[in-house]
Amino acid sequence: MPTVTNIDMEPLTTQIELKQMVFHAFHGVDPQERKVGNRFVVDLLLTLPLEKAMESDDLNDTVNYALVYEVVKKEMEIPSNLIEHVAGRIVQSLHDRFPQISIVRLKLSKINPPIGADMESASIIVEKIFD
Repeated sequence: MPTVTNIDMEPLTTQIELKQMVFHAFHGVDPQERKVGNRFVVDLLLTLPLEKAMESDDLNDTVNYALVYEVVKKEMEIPSNLIEHVAGRIVQSLHDRFPQISIVRLKLSKINPPIGADMESASIIVEKIFD
């Protein structure tokens, strides 16, 4: 198997992106939203050092995005009044589980929110830089 060698990896920004993770969840202030639920979409951009994985081709040297998905899914299953609250929990849980992540950029969208308007979605976008 070919290996990556002798490539100058500095400076290099490496990211993992997970797009359009779709969930049926029960977030909202209105009691009907908490009863019937709604469709939500989560997009993530995770910044972390991936140079070692680029060389080793070893899953242990990166973040397993199947496990990232499970963290997001777990938080999406907990009903909240506000998508802001859900987004905050997801960001914190990702950092707790994967401390090698230096930046989390998350977009959480409620599809067709029940506000009496013809609109595709309402979203919150959060970017957290960890020390």
